[in-house]
Amino acid sequence: MATRGFSGRGRTPSGQDRLPPGQYTTADFPVLSLGPTPRVSLDTWRFTLRVGPKPVKQWTWDEFNRLPMTGVTQDIHCVTKWSKYDTAWEGVSIDDLLADAGLDAPTPWVLAHSFDDYTTNVPFADLAGGRGMVALRYAGQPIDADHGGPARLLVPHLYFWKSAKWVNGLQFTQQDVAGFWELRGYHMYGDPWREQRYSGD
Repeated sequence: MATRGFSGRGRTPSGQDRLPPGQYTTADFPVLSLGPTPRVSLDTWRFTLRVGPKPVKQWTWDEFNRLPMTGVTQDIHCVTKWSKYDTAWEGVSIDDLLADAGLDAPTPWVLAHSFDDYTTNVPFADLAGGRGMVALRYAGQPIDADHGGPARLLVPHLYFWKSAKWVNGLQFTQQDVAGFWELRGYHMYGDPWREQRYSGD
């Protein structure tokens, strides 16, 4: 497996320098979900890349797992104020995903879709250049369903609601389309270092 570093905020030895304002650290990995945990069969799993409503490429589970794999260790930060240091993930970078599809980003905006009909918006600039991936493994093991397996979006430099669980597609949109929580008052961007938790932050 080729391990490529994600870009992002630099680390220092002091734990407090890694902790965004208003956060506390936890050794656990809390489970927070919108509703019941979907159980997704790998035989029927599909990941679809769309431009507007038009599908431009779709992968089966086996096809997706044959794409180049990237490893990354990053801190993650939940909007509910917990942070977890040094989480280890493996998956397909968004750069490699678009390369396999032969696609250059047609718009600056992306909407992630999940098997439970959850959506969240992420600027493409926050997925490109090694900043985002579709993660397939956590801590060396397949991702548990409770944590978003078999695949979840990983955008570790934004609040963790942007790292959509059970992700099954990315859609390029002509404007910045609010997702599920953004429509309900969460921030459109969600930078932990600026405490962008809610729409007025």
